[in-house]
Amino acid sequence: MDENLQKVDHTAIKVNQALIILLNILAFIFNAPWLAAVVALVMILGTIIKKPGFYPLYQYILKPSRIMNPEILLDNPEPHRFAQGFGAIVMTMGSLALFLGASTLGWGLVWLVTSLAALNLFVGFCAGCAVYYWLARINAPGFSKMAPAGTVPGMRPKARAAE
Repeated sequence: MDENLQKVDHTAIKVNQALIILLNILAFIFNAPWLAAVVALVMILGTIIKKPGFYPLYQYILKPSRIMNPEILLDNPEPHRFAQGFGAIVMTMGSLALFLGASTLGWGLVWLVTSLAALNLFVGFCAGCAVYYWLARINAPGFSKMAPAGTVPGMRPKARAAE
């Protein structure tokens, strides 16, 4: 077990997933590759600042207005950042494909990210987190954290942090 678990606000992650899903669906419906590119950019920026990409919306609007309440769990933030970063790469590739006229490939990649975000939001399974933990298991460089005790790698942990 990794004794260095941190307090991670899973509501911020859920808001991020919901907005990725919503904006990607709107991008598809309105055939707006630029909107898919915006989602990719937000995911890239979130990865760089080590927060969910749409964190400012959650932190400064949804949380203070009590529309969304924090769900603080003991977890590792690194797998979530890895998942968002990998998703940002896939979204960027999808956006580039769309701008280059390869719409089937582009929308396929956008829908892949959308589907995985939905899996995380609605089921609590983060595929990117699972990949992170599998890479840690084989001692891949840069992947050192293990899933919280009693948690299937990729599933949302159960342990709530003390307030």
